This record gives sequence, structure tokens and C-alpha cells, in this order.
Amino acid sequence: MLLDEKFWNSRYQDQNTGWDLGIISTPLKEYFDQLNNKNLKILIPGGGNSYEAEYLHNKGFTNVYVVDLSKTALENLQKRIPSFPKEHLIHANFFELEETFDLIIEQTFFCALNPELRPQYAIKMNELLQAKGKLVGLLFCVPLFIDHPPFGGNKEEYTPYFKPYFNLEIIEPCYNSVSERANQELFIKFIKK
Repeated sequence: MLLDEKFWNSRYQDQNTGWDLGIISTPLKEYFDQLNNKNLKILIPGGGNSYEAEYLHNKGFTNVYVVDLSKTALENLQKRIPSFPKEHLIHANFFELEETFDLIIEQTFFCALNPELRPQYAIKMNELLQAKGKLVGLLFCVPLFIDHPPFGGNKEEYTPYFKPYFNLEIIEPCYNSVSERANQELFIKFIKK
């Protein structure tokens, strides 16, 4: 299966987006509510409809960026939030980004990638973060699918990808997942070494 721009555009155009909650997930909302620095440079990769970006934008965070292969997803976000800066919507391949960020939010991007890219994902996250930058978000901790996204996994599988590049401050079962994801998510907070 070729998980390219055409694939993802068609998923958004057909509204075949079963991973999309239609709202910000509770664990990320509660994490964002603890952030005080509205100038943090934040990236949401594979952001899709990005309710996380919307929430941060509405709370006054001015440096939020979304990158996605799908132009349709970015257009959906722009239509929903006309005041979101267009130059912060990056239509590109995550692995080709060259900027750096203080904080990167993981929300259903890791599970959308071909699992063969997981080692490169960890390396790229490290490259994109500034010194002491953080990778925070949610990873599925269930098997899910092996032939199409979302691809699952578990803590034991994920840890070796990240340990060389990050201090794994938190990688624990999520206690405040939305009901349809209860007992299926890990909350992560990794700090760049």
C-alpha cells in the first residue's frame, strides 16, 4: 500500500477518517492547558484536520505549525479556522522538513506511517527539536492492523526507537483517553537528549 499524498487526499475527500475524533483528545487538551508560554514553536506533524492546532490557536498560541501530505486536510483546517496563519500550514512530507521546534505533538501520525519508517521517525523527531525540546502525545498500545493504517504496537516495541535520542520521561497507559480509545493509548513525553 502506497501511503502517499493521493492516498491521504482521497481519505479526506471521501471522509474515510475513522481516526478523526472531530474534537481535541482529552489527554492533549489537559496537557495544553498546563502550558504557559504562548510563544512556544509547536509542530503537529500529519496533523490532518488538527483540532489540536485549532485549540492552541484559540488559546492564543501564535507559533503553531501543521504539516501534512494531504492538501485537502490543510484546506479543511483553513476553512474551519480562517484566522489560522496560512504560512503555518505546511503542505510537505514530514521527513523533508528542516525547521526546528520547541514542542512536537504526536496525535495519530506515528500509527499512520508504514511501520518500517518508525526508526526514521524517531531520528527525524530528534533533528526537528531544539535543545531540550519535547515530543509529547499519544501512541496506540494495541495491535491494530498490519496491512493498512492505523498500525499498532506497544511500549516494548516503541522504546528502542526513541531511547537513543530522548529521555523517556513518560511512556505510560493513558488514564484520560476518550471513551472509544480507553485502554488503547500510551501518553508520551520525551525530552531530546
